[in-house]
Amino acid sequence: MEQIDFLFNKPFINEPSQFKPENLLREARRQQDIPDCPVPKVCMLDPDGDIVEYLLRSEKAQLNSCWSCYHTKMYEFNNQGVKTGIIGCAVGSSFAVLLAEQLFVSGCELLISVTSAGIINQPKQPNTQFLLITEALRDEGTSYHYLPAGQKSKIDASLLEKIMPLTTMNELNLEYGKSWTTDAPYRETATAIIKAKDYGAVAVEMEAAALYAFATVRDKSVICYAHLTNTMAQEGDDFEKGVENGSLAALNLISETVKVARNTGVNNQVFISSLVERFFHFLLSFHRLLLK
Repeated sequence: MEQIDFLFNKPFINEPSQFKPENLLREARRQQDIPDCPVPKVCMLDPDGDIVEYLLRSEKAQLNSCWSCYHTKMYEFNNQGVKTGIIGCAVGSSFAVLLAEQLFVSGCELLISVTSAGIINQPKQPNTQFLLITEALRDEGTSYHYLPAGQKSKIDASLLEKIMPLTTMNELNLEYGKSWTTDAPYRETATAIIKAKDYGAVAVEMEAAALYAFATVRDKSVICYAHLTNTMAQEGDDFEKGVENGSLAALNLISETVKVARNTGVNNQVFISSLVERFFHFLLSFHRLLLK
């Protein structure tokens, strides 16, 4: 097999892996004497580590005792009534997906990533602070282990429909758009930037394409946000994120995201329960009619 085919055109892409995250975590629990218990249903990846640092400094988070990953620590905190797990410094597509694989076999049901990003095309609004990434240009390696080379890496359509109303909330300073995911930040050349602009990317980051590819194949709920903080250090006074390095704004965005995602889910459950109840009453009435 030629190297290019092995890298991008994998004929074995649909084969199950021989190395499974649940098996690794089982051994980690055994070796480190960690209890077999679930992590929070809502989890965050914080590639910069600023949010974790803020939560610990303000004594709002504590170590999660159920997370058995060899490579990271998870902290948990109460985010406006929702128990949330958070892992800091998960930089890059391969590391982010390694953690995502382990999180979803550990009890996570919704994973949200908030990563710093460089601006490629100017946002539509001058005060935009965050980008809801809807689709990502696959300029990394991890996504090609999940999706065929010709397939787009994008957020699940039903999940996007749930959270799109957030882009109309002025206080969140949020808009939606495409990103460029790279695993070589110091190879963001002038030509590459032009290509990314032509693609329509608003920002460049290092995780979204791989996380969305994983989510598509595994049928998991993953949302990727980019915090628009820099112009790749081409100007002075770059990488400024705001109060507490943007932690307060990011936590508020996460809280609002969880609200709409969960409320929509609850409403769907209520609707289904209502249909079941009506059907039951119909059967009961029909049965009584037959007895007459």
